[in-house]
Amino acid sequence: MVDRKDVGSWLEGPRARTNPGEWRGQRLGMPQSGPGAIASFGPRLVGVAIDWAIATFIAAGLFHVPLPFSAVTPKGSDTFVVLGVFAVMHLLLVGTLGSTIGHRVVGLQVRSVGGGPVRPLQALGRTVLLCLFVPAVIWDVDGRGLHDRIPNTVIVRTR
Repeated sequence: MVDRKDVGSWLEGPRARTNPGEWRGQRLGMPQSGPGAIASFGPRLVGVAIDWAIATFIAAGLFHVPLPFSAVTPKGSDTFVVLGVFAVMHLLLVGTLGSTIGHRVVGLQVRSVGGGPVRPLQALGRTVLLCLFVPAVIWDVDGRGLHDRIPNTVIVRTR
């Protein structure tokens, strides 16, 4: 359960540390670097961009949503179609394989805190919160967004 102490860590910012020798994920039993360490922002952003691009092409093929670089101006509802495709991709892939296509390309995986695979309800909660966007940009000192904190998941490096 999230309590006042947990919210305080977000208010301190993602780089705040109580001890100079601490690293992101140490409180969760994660290694400092290498496979199993908490993923940094750069690869996570690249992974989401890859997944969004794939969702855009799928939406264009299945639902005739115009591509961003086409001559046709997309309607506002087209973005929600792409978001829906992104959500279904994320839910199915994270819920079954533990990673999306973008995650695999950049060497990331979503796991339950403690190292186990993501359970279906965790994947559902994470997907809903990720699609709301705001929880994904509120991070704690361990580098976990609210979309990871609430379902008790963490995104780690695989290589």
